[in-house]
Amino acid sequence: MAGNESLAGENGGQARRKAVMAVLAHSATTDIAGRLGMIALPVHEDLREPENGLVMVRGRVGGDGAPFNLGEATVSRAAVRLSTGEVGFGYTLGRDSEKAKLIALCDAMVQSDEFAAAVEAEVIAPLREAMIKERSRKAAEAAATRVDFYTLVRGEG
Repeated sequence: MAGNESLAGENGGQARRKAVMAVLAHSATTDIAGRLGMIALPVHEDLREPENGLVMVRGRVGGDGAPFNLGEATVSRAAVRLSTGEVGFGYTLGRDSEKAKLIALCDAMVQSDEFAAAVEAEVIAPLREAMIKERSRKAAEAAATRVDFYTLVRGEG
């Protein structure tokens, strides 16, 4: 039973990290940096200096058919380790090395018992709220331009 509990806890931690990464990936570098500035950052070291590279983007015919190589995308990546041992990884589309490092730092801090609550309250929650508001605004803007077409059937014939 203890093995299942630890596996469930591990999956919950992975799900939390995934949700944090989704918010950070959709946030601006300046917003992340500004929010992180409100927290006393832990001592950390770069395991991998921020660097830019390419990844192959794969697609599927019709969404579920045979996979094919769609093309390449530029990404930035970084890795950091906190003095307490947590390792964080950061990836972002484009050539934004600073954002990749900030994401890696947030990822490591979210795994730390000491910093997880502060990162969630001061960084992730406000960025998530801003992201949801922006998506709602865009959805409302798109809905305002919606046109409903209908066809009248005439009784010819």
